[in-house]
Amino acid sequence: MYLAGRLDAAQVPELRSACALAGGRVRIDLSDLVSADDVGLDALRRLRAEGTELVGVAPYLRRWLA
Repeated sequence: MYLAGRLDAAQVPELRSACALAGGRVRIDLSDLVSADDVGLDALRRLRAEGTELVGVAPYLRRWLA
């Protein structure tokens, strides 16, 4: 799976749905994610805690996901 642009509260339900439909081990490439609001960051943290692999995380986003 690949995310680009901005992740905010409006996109989180679609992201969660896509991950659920993917089933199994999910990997999300964040190489072109330029920003995320608090709701988007929380969704990424939760997905990671549930076993989703986040790759290509920009350094400035990495600290917010810690």
